[in-house]
Amino acid sequence: MTDLTSFSAAELAGLVARGESSAVEVTQAHLDRISAVDDRVHAFLHVDTEGALDAAREVDSRRAAGEPLGPLAGVPVAVKDVLTTKGIPTTAGSKILADWRPPYDSTIVRRLRAAGTVMLGKTNMDEFAMGSSTEYSAFGPTHNPWDLSRIPGGSGGGSSAALAAYETPLSIGSDTGGSIRQPGAVTGTVGVKPTYGGTSRYGLIAFSSSLDTPGPCARTVLDAALLHEAIGGHDPLDSTSIPAPVPDVVAAARLGASGDLTGVRLGVVREFAGEGAEPGVLAAFRAAVETLTKLGAEVVEVSCPHFQYALPAYYLIAPSECSSNLARFDGVRFGLRVGDDGTRSLEEVMSATREAGFGPEVKRRVMLGTYALSSGYYDAYYGQAQKVRTLISRDFTTAFDQVDALISPTTPFVAFPVGARTADPYQMYLADLFTIPSNLYGGPGISVPCGLADGLPVGLQVMAPTMADDRMYRVAAALESAVGPFTPPAL
Repeated sequence: MTDLTSFSAAELAGLVARGESSAVEVTQAHLDRISAVDDRVHAFLHVDTEGALDAAREVDSRRAAGEPLGPLAGVPVAVKDVLTTKGIPTTAGSKILADWRPPYDSTIVRRLRAAGTVMLGKTNMDEFAMGSSTEYSAFGPTHNPWDLSRIPGGSGGGSSAALAAYETPLSIGSDTGGSIRQPGAVTGTVGVKPTYGGTSRYGLIAFSSSLDTPGPCARTVLDAALLHEAIGGHDPLDSTSIPAPVPDVVAAARLGASGDLTGVRLGVVREFAGEGAEPGVLAAFRAAVETLTKLGAEVVEVSCPHFQYALPAYYLIAPSECSSNLARFDGVRFGLRVGDDGTRSLEEVMSATREAGFGPEVKRRVMLGTYALSSGYYDAYYGQAQKVRTLISRDFTTAFDQVDALISPTTPFVAFPVGARTADPYQMYLADLFTIPSNLYGGPGISVPCGLADGLPVGLQVMAPTMADDRMYRVAAALESAVGPFTPPAL
């Protein structure tokens, strides 16, 4: 029998729906793959073997009873360990939440279950989603299946590595400054940041509340669109959720797969044309632009002059919000509790808990954000950063008056070796140089593989206006149809 882990999610759903394979067979094949390779990749923090097989049996029972199945029924999915899962460990990659089992499912997980997908388990991540390499996980780094000595991106490197290692056909990530798209780029997979508010944050452990966006990860654009359709839409439990339906991203992906972009006008961001990008990345991007032109797209250069300030603005806004959000981890309400021997004050227990529970990158950002919000500095730092955010949003608005979507490299460089940048936070932060503007604006972005540099994947990013997620799917699918998939070496 053909290896079921080699199929796309859409293909697997078809096999299950037609009875050519059972959901249990599909699930067991992926569980076996995890057992075979994850000791080297370390994409998963928790594998829910029994829960996955129970969910698969339920799908098979529904099919046997003649019940209609959804477009992803019986398809395995892995979930970034930042989304709450009832009764299943949810750690956010941090010691401070080690072994915490939430009493409820996040909206994203609840919708995955309703769609009939089979949750395999929880994937590794940089602690509290703060990082660009998945080296800041309290439970050890994840490795890139293209080269196990290299990083898989971050913060959602576990979700992207699990895809590239064929441990799962679908996964869920969260994107605060590029944490879905950048891992997608460096692992040769597809990563999507939906419009902010287009997917629910209920049950997402907050890093930066005005930026965090859950989204789909997959090996094909169509699979990502199908997953996006399943998890998106208005959620009354999330006050920032947009009360509007998800654009028809599946139809857009199917349209794009025809390879015709006639009438589509794309803008290359001038400020990102060469800033800090490796030569191999630029060469792959330029070749992809030529391909998009051959497919019928009109490609022009567009200036977004304030994008150059996105990185410093982000590293004031996001840490400021995280310093507020992480105040709840105090050793009292849930999670780790250290130093409570009956002789210490509450403040001493809180301090000991945070010292033991938070890693160095989390501490760095909390201190930076607390300083930026402090009396006498708020206007000079946080206030100014918010003004820059407004200017960046205006750049997007002006650009979208001229073009349908913007394109750029997803990240300035290919996957770097594990340990190469941990001693230099600024060099690590540069991984998100091209992705951060979309988060500050709130619009959608997708990374799709566009080529190789030095034998490693390069991603092209498509950015669209808010609630125009379908535009980016069409462009990404068209490019994918022209350049084909990129398969990592066998593990």
